[in-house]
Amino acid sequence: MDFSLGQEIQMIKETAEKIKKKLEGKKNILFEKIKKREFTYEIWDEIASAGLLGAIVPSQYGGSGLGLLGATITTEELAKNAIGNALFVLTICAQSCLIRNGSEELKKKFLPKMAEGKIKCALGVTEAEAGSNTFRIKTIATKKNGYYVINGEKVWITGADVADYIMLITRTTPYQEVERRGLPKMFGLGVFLVDLKSKGISITKMNTRGIEGMNQCVVKFEDVEVPAENLIGQEDQGVWVLFNGLNPERILAGASAVGLSEYCLTKAVDYAKERTVFGKRPIGSYQAIQHPLADVKIRQEATRLIVYKAAWAYDNEFPPQEVMFLANSSKYLAAELFMSAVDRAIQTLGGAGFLEDNHLVILMESARLLKTAPLSNEMILNLTAEHILGLPRSY
Repeated sequence: MDFSLGQEIQMIKETAEKIKKKLEGKKNILFEKIKKREFTYEIWDEIASAGLLGAIVPSQYGGSGLGLLGATITTEELAKNAIGNALFVLTICAQSCLIRNGSEELKKKFLPKMAEGKIKCALGVTEAEAGSNTFRIKTIATKKNGYYVINGEKVWITGADVADYIMLITRTTPYQEVERRGLPKMFGLGVFLVDLKSKGISITKMNTRGIEGMNQCVVKFEDVEVPAENLIGQEDQGVWVLFNGLNPERILAGASAVGLSEYCLTKAVDYAKERTVFGKRPIGSYQAIQHPLADVKIRQEATRLIVYKAAWAYDNEFPPQEVMFLANSSKYLAAELFMSAVDRAIQTLGGAGFLEDNHLVILMESARLLKTAPLSNEMILNLTAEHILGLPRSY
């Protein structure tokens, strides 16, 4: 397997290191913002100015063309220093959908601005009643006089309060109509880029925790008019567009978790080398301390490889089901790894692990969230059993 990134990897690592040094003196400020759920514009601005938001964007639209693997390595390298930004991931998901399914007009209009960091993009899929069953969503887009009129409500929308646009998944044909006509359940979806400042949109913050400096939001759409040209792909065929956004989301979530596991592991190892109790030997010399940390390191390396393979397969346009399996596997293993890494780091530091200044107890929330979202680990097992192993559907 040839990842075909040599000098580019070194460039990405050097850029991430420069960003780290610029933000080093602000680390406590950034974690304070995370606790207060305030968007970390400092991180966004540094990522944008370094050109990292254009990783998957082709050069003719102002990007670097490094592909999803480049974006994956970028995400991991930043996360190693606890530098993360969920809208970075979600904006890349929107870019992916545009690159693979958008009209030339849409690409020229949005991709350069996204690559420059001038457009931050949220992702609008989940609804209260539908949950993980996207086919059952009720938000509807009805075509009228060159516009689509959108009505409905989305929940758990990360960063909608600070994003500029939302990549919105709606029905363009109601599910009941799909059933009545005997059409496949995946028929009748549409994917739109919607300006979050449009008339008829209201955004309410939810009282949740878990994502760095981000709020979860309820977004309501009441007769929101969206230009017809903002439809990505074909009407009623949005499911294929959606996969081009969801697979990168899971891969990049995996990359972030691998990087954050390294952050936790480094903190634990450094502490274990220095801390002494019951004598002069550091606690890292005891197998009860070193074996769990060594286990995290071994599983981290294996997880990193499948995350990279998933991104590489996406870039090389492997069959959709294979990319889906690798993307889901990446997110599944990385979520388990991150949870284990932060848990072992806290255990190594003992009481110090619960000091917010050490950041580990804050990262515990993010680690636990990743087992639930963007797709729960149980749902990933369901999909793998059914679509990869060929077992009967269990849900």
